[in-house]
Amino acid sequence: MHFEEDYTYHIYNRSNELIFIEKINYLYFLEKLRELILPYVNIFAYCLLPNHFHLMLSVKGSGVSIVTESHRPNTQILSKQIGLLLSSYTQAINKRFNRKGSLFAHKTKAKQLNNFGDFRNIHQQNYSLICFNYIHNNPISAGLVEKLIDWEFSSYKEYLGLREKILVNKELASNILNFDLSYLCKYLRYEYDEKDIRNIF
Repeated sequence: MHFEEDYTYHIYNRSNELIFIEKINYLYFLEKLRELILPYVNIFAYCLLPNHFHLMLSVKGSGVSIVTESHRPNTQILSKQIGLLLSSYTQAINKRFNRKGSLFAHKTKAKQLNNFGDFRNIHQQNYSLICFNYIHNNPISAGLVEKLIDWEFSSYKEYLGLREKILVNKELASNILNFDLSYLCKYLRYEYDEKDIRNIF
């Protein structure tokens, strides 16, 4: 993964098995996200589901800094931190459930959506909004809940002001995606076709 400052990314990973089994697993992952990733990014949306997760974020200047390591020269700090997030989470799950080996069967992907400093490309802005909606609607698409508010492990409740610990930068997200926070539910019900969805992956 290579990141550029001020660009918006859709980051995701999926496993062939459950990665979140108990409620405490979801909460632990979110705490590690706060500790290891949040200092280097602005998070706009997230959703954790039983076998995968989605993040939408923009990268701060500190996140694109290079860290020199003997086994991985010229690694960006954010890439390193994402790897640390997944490995520390895997270690915790392995210990909790007495398992061994990798938990995430796939490489973490990062799809660049747009540079939020450049509002000239309206089409790219739309991809960001599509991604934002897609991430929040994932629990419904997966058949886990009927209403977005019923899924606890996404940023939806943060936008509604129903959570004390906040990961998302609501004001920046509103400015970049060009929506009024008071009309959030309206935007999240917007439907897109499969072609649009493919462009955020």
